[in-house]
Amino acid sequence: MRLLSAATYKLVGFKDDSIPQYAILSHTWGKQEASFHDVQVVSHWLTRSGVLPYKIEQACRQAMQDGLRYVWIDTCCIDKSSSAELQEAINSMYRFYEEAEICYVYLED
Repeated sequence: MRLLSAATYKLVGFKDDSIPQYAILSHTWGKQEASFHDVQVVSHWLTRSGVLPYKIEQACRQAMQDGLRYVWIDTCCIDKSSSAELQEAINSMYRFYEEAEICYVYLED
């Protein structure tokens, strides 16, 4: 499982037996979502719009305030170019939500 570091905005991989506490972001997908590939280089986010995507920044900020160091965000943490990884993530989605310490919801409207 990959989680986004709330402090550095970088992805960190964890084995199933060593997953730390994390928050999860539930959100609607917009036109300019930060993807797994964008997150590989944090500066990519800045060149796309000049700022870190608001909902990601706010989810990370809230996680830090809640004492959590990591956030799981589907658009960032799943490599959708790998059909096997995408299928595994879809099959594991319920568990990801269930095992999260807290779920943040971002409603664009």
